[in-house]
Amino acid sequence: MAWGLRNVSSRELSEWAAYFHQEPFGEVMADYRAGIVAATVANVNRGSKGKALEPKDFMPKHWFDKDSDDEPGEDDWRNQMAMAAMITAAMGGTDKRKA
Repeated sequence: MAWGLRNVSSRELSEWAAYFHQEPFGEVMADYRAGIVAATVANVNRGSKGKALEPKDFMPKHWFDKDSDDEPGEDDWRNQMAMAAMITAAMGGTDKRKA
């Protein structure tokens, strides 16, 4: 953590956060890939009257789940800017928009 605070700028951190929002990576995507496999196996073996299942039916709820009520309005750009400002302040950065 200390290395990141010394070597990663607020701008770079914000860029990585924005990139992750557009192209999730890490364990979130691993859960999604596992959900695809589980849904495929379940759908192949379900009865003809059974409900078709989706990958999200086999995944824990994550922040990117659009059906989740955990983070209402998370796609609103104002919420994203507020989050970036909060991260910037927490990392000791300054908001250049206020200059």
